[in-house]
Amino acid sequence: MKITTENIRVNFQAKEILKGISIETRDKEVVGIIGPNGSGKSTLLKCIYRVLKPDTGVIMLDGKPLNEYKVKDSAKALAVVSPHNYYNFEFSVQEIVMMGRAPHKKTMERDNAEDYKIVEECLEKVGMLPYRHRVFSSLSGGEQQRIILARALAQKTDCLILDEPTNHLDIKYQLQLLDIVKSLGITVIGALHDLNIAAAYCDRIYAMKNGRLVACGTPEEVITED
Repeated sequence: MKITTENIRVNFQAKEILKGISIETRDKEVVGIIGPNGSGKSTLLKCIYRVLKPDTGVIMLDGKPLNEYKVKDSAKALAVVSPHNYYNFEFSVQEIVMMGRAPHKKTMERDNAEDYKIVEECLEKVGMLPYRHRVFSSLSGGEQQRIILARALAQKTDCLILDEPTNHLDIKYQLQLLDIVKSLGITVIGALHDLNIAAAYCDRIYAMKNGRLVACGTPEEVITED
């Protein structure tokens, strides 16, 4: 899947957060977005996965404007892994991952054997199948994040959005998570804080500062002394 943004601008309380952002991902490419806190990385991603609506500009999925997709259809195209996942109910790990099948279900449609097979495969892929009957809230932060990744994989999308997914994780869990993501062979676009991790896992990098793009290229071209 190819994602394109053209001249994305976002204003909040009279302040311009994004100032005309245009990026492009190629099919099956891992693209990182780096920059200091407040540079607009997460705001841009939230526009792509429809939590925020840009004031101007257009976002395209494989050449089709995002606003022409029904929300359910865009959820079949894009899956999201973000660091904030709190639940007021004691869901099991299997129930959390099964939520990823929701875009593929009709209203009130029951889970079927195919859904359970996909959930099992996704848990296996992230190394968490033995935990499927555990209560989600009883897991460590790194384990929870792998379950959230499994939920995203259960959506069976061609693109994965990583909205600072490794925040507050030990380096071991950061590397585990990104090793899994890199092995998927799908389009990935993610906001990353750690420059070493961005350099190791990304095919291309966009650097942002104060709501603008300041650099774009391979890790070797972007992550320099300058």
